[in-house]
Amino acid sequence: MHALTTAVALIGCLASFTTATALTFKLPANEKECFYAHVDRAERKLAFYFAVQSGGDFDIDYTVFGPGKAPGQELTLFSGEKERQGDFVFTANQVGEYRFCFDNTISTFSEKLIDFEISIEHEERASLPQKGGASAEQLSSVDESIMRISGHVSVLTRQQKYFRTRENRNFSTVKSTENRIFKLSLMESGMMVAMAGLQVLVVRWFFTGGRKGYV
Repeated sequence: MHALTTAVALIGCLASFTTATALTFKLPANEKECFYAHVDRAERKLAFYFAVQSGGDFDIDYTVFGPGKAPGQELTLFSGEKERQGDFVFTANQVGEYRFCFDNTISTFSEKLIDFEISIEHEERASLPQKGGASAEQLSSVDESIMRISGHVSVLTRQQKYFRTRENRNFSTVKSTENRIFKLSLMESGMMVAMAGLQVLVVRWFFTGGRKGYV
């Protein structure tokens, strides 16, 4: 199991911050892997995104666990089987450790390349600094514009990840198709050579047998 490394990013004039981790790793066949995120305050938003980039049928089993109301308890928040990708945003109602697990026991031979991101967001807003001649309505308008821009950036980021996943899968499909065509071409060439050799043997046997009968 690997511990999550975190990077804190301050966002513009907002008093919100995001602790996020984005990783790409290979999960061998018949293996499980879990990653952890610690939430130090209730009512924070947790965002969880994953996509299988390559391997097998591009599917994986996953489970998200969260702390229970009593110490030592653990609750299953989300789970899925043979999913290709997932994108969830939920509120962490309990303080504690959240566990994000991937299970590749469904594959006997294929390892999976998984791209995922876990982020912890806090959405409290700070009052913008008062400038000379700026009214409360103007500041509120600026605040709303910043929030809209932040939302659009998040949407663009998700779309880029989606297109990247589609590109990787399509490339893997094309590569697999090329390998199959190459193998079929080799089989076809081998069969043609075998048929040609068989025809030569049949012709030689025919003429040899004919001469013996004539003598």
